[in-house]
Amino acid sequence: MSAIVFLGGGRITSAMLAGLRLGKTRHHLVVHDRNPGKLRDLKRCYAVDIEPDLTNAVRQADMLIVAVRPNSVHEVLRIVENRRLLAVSLAAGVPLRVLSKVSGANLRWARAMPSPVCRTRNGLTALSFSRTLSQADRKRVRDFFAAFGHVVEIPEGQFDAFTVTYSCSHGLHALATLARAAEESGLDEKTALLASAHALADGIIAWREGRHSVEALMAEAATPGGIAEVTVSAMDSAGFGRAVRKGVAAGLRRAGANAGK
Repeated sequence: MSAIVFLGGGRITSAMLAGLRLGKTRHHLVVHDRNPGKLRDLKRCYAVDIEPDLTNAVRQADMLIVAVRPNSVHEVLRIVENRRLLAVSLAAGVPLRVLSKVSGANLRWARAMPSPVCRTRNGLTALSFSRTLSQADRKRVRDFFAAFGHVVEIPEGQFDAFTVTYSCSHGLHALATLARAAEESGLDEKTALLASAHALADGIIAWREGRHSVEALMAEAATPGGIAEVTVSAMDSAGFGRAVRKGVAAGLRRAGANAGK
């Protein structure tokens, strides 16, 4: 049985473990973290093995999942025992060249950006591989992340833009904002959330699972001069598009800063 060792027991590790358990994974799962409380919680919730000692955790690994904050990557990798291992970094903004430089030649690298929605096996994960990574290693990585959602392989040069764009925080932020506006307009909280969730989620599902373009569905949903069209036009006039572009630009700057850590 292969051992997947997670270095870092934070939120994204918890989400992946939840998705893997839903999928009845056969992998042997081990988690390392410096926080004993996190390890106890993960063991209780997901029946994983836990290892507070980093060196002992790495010794068990067939594949490493480096799930620490970008500013902790250097510290963790300098401690990792010199073993030839397949390693996958989830550290946003830290490129493969930096990972390889810090770890040396023994670790074979891929990057992954899984969504927290993977806890329900509805996730989306972007992957990027070092050019020297074998096809067998690439398949292992793809198969692992496909266990809890859709997988897309993209050039590393697109990774930061994907990371900024794909976050489920956009939808949740939009849901909360639209629901608050609906409450201010007279709806009770429960109905405001229900109506807002339908507006965002179900319309997007109709595009994702159908054969119609976004433009065609927008034309169907917003009759010229009707309530929906006037509402959307007012949002655009108030700077909706400008606000989104400003947010994306800020996220890209943060990713660029991470690359230098």
